[in-house]
Amino acid sequence: MINKNINKLPKSLVEVTISVPWADLQPSWDATLQKMGQEVEISGFRKGVAPLPMVESQLGQRLQDEVLKFAMPQFLIEALKGTDIIPIDYPKYEMTSFVKGTQLQFKATITNRPAVSVGNYKVVKAVRPEVKPATEEEVQKVIDDLFKRWKGRQANTTGSQTGSISFQSNPNGQVPVSANVEQAEVPNDEFAKAMGATSLLDLRDKIRKDLEANIKYNNELDYEEAILQEVEKITTVELPDILIQDELNRMLVSLQRRVADMGLLLEDYLKGQGKTLEQIKNEWKAQAEKNVRMELGLAEIARQENVTISDAELQAEVDKIQDNRVKQQFAEQQPRLHLRHALRQTRTLDLLKKMVGG
Repeated sequence: MINKNINKLPKSLVEVTISVPWADLQPSWDATLQKMGQEVEISGFRKGVAPLPMVESQLGQRLQDEVLKFAMPQFLIEALKGTDIIPIDYPKYEMTSFVKGTQLQFKATITNRPAVSVGNYKVVKAVRPEVKPATEEEVQKVIDDLFKRWKGRQANTTGSQTGSISFQSNPNGQVPVSANVEQAEVPNDEFAKAMGATSLLDLRDKIRKDLEANIKYNNELDYEEAILQEVEKITTVELPDILIQDELNRMLVSLQRRVADMGLLLEDYLKGQGKTLEQIKNEWKAQAEKNVRMELGLAEIARQENVTISDAELQAEVDKIQDNRVKQQFAEQQPRLHLRHALRQTRTLDLLKKMVGG
């Protein structure tokens, strides 16, 4: 039987000191020796049939490392049974003492899932922003931008030719992807047809609808953010450092993507800002703490409201993925856990929106 001592520290850190009698460790030692012995080659013996004492001598420290790599996590799980501790990160192990034939003593440091308290979220108030129609100025600006790019392409062609431009929608409006039509001095119906519309009037209507759909989408994001901000205000939790660091890393990855879209390296961007990476992360820390508190508050509401995602619902989301390489990643357990959590958070936010709207 193992002996354990659990010491709870600030910020949800937990130190677990564990002592394991040799009798409890020996079966793992013998099984690992037998398994590793199948791959050991010793002069004078066929592979895998050398006497185990000789195999053990040749393996040396490798054998001990392999045994402890699998044994310590198992003993930690045993030590945590019956407790209220739920690790949210990978344990850090530190061996105190061990010699074959004697007890193993080691320490594991983990971050416990923090206790989260959320106020009366059922009376949260948030105002849904008004969806304003797109203005003529906004529509004209898109047309002018499209026309300018179209003329630029036409300037690189020779002769007067007719053809068409395919028209694609994106969050920033609609853009042409190919051109082969007569050049005009001002936007006209021929230009509009190149954009996939039937006329300039039809193009204006398409652009207006696209802009208004984009406005509506962004307004909904603002509304959800307003609700989450209220959740963060009524959430009380002692934030673990590991969660703050994870959020800072997520924010950094987002920054790297934006910088890459501008055709820059992160190092060049930081030089242009006159800041170091550590300075950026220090500036972000307060926001990172808010983001984590918001996330934990929403998860606690999900628990209280018994919001769940079934296996069938999870698989349905995976099946929607078109890229097979991406879809294959969800054969692993960890990505599925992350997706299930994200879906649960989204469903909880939808529930809150109904409460606020009511």
